[in-house]
Amino acid sequence: MSAHSLQAALPVEDLNGPALRSFFRLSGHWKLRVAEQRKLLGDPPESTFYKWKREQDGSLGRDTLERISYLIGIWKDLQILFPDAEQADAWLRKPNAAALFGGHSALERMLSGNVADLFVVRQYLDAQRG
Repeated sequence: MSAHSLQAALPVEDLNGPALRSFFRLSGHWKLRVAEQRKLLGDPPESTFYKWKREQDGSLGRDTLERISYLIGIWKDLQILFPDAEQADAWLRKPNAAALFGGHSALERMLSGNVADLFVVRQYLDAQRG
């Protein structure tokens, strides 16, 4: 099945619930605070965020879905790169000497608020995977 026919078969609204459930699950693995979760999702209004968290579903914009997609990819890359799940989850908060991070953690870079920073971290991890 091509990507185009998959999109036709699965309306984007059908991705909202699974995307949010995955996001909140990985937030637990990464021990993200509410403020960090909101920032990674693109700073939705507090009431919207808590509704998403409570219902594990909701109407997501393209930007939010894109953000969650990058975050899931980052999580997946870390699971592949680190055989130990705790090590994989801890990597996010550790200072990183790579030029991309300038001594800061990947999470700090990701919390800039720009979707491009999520992309850059995902690209970095993809390159590390080879």
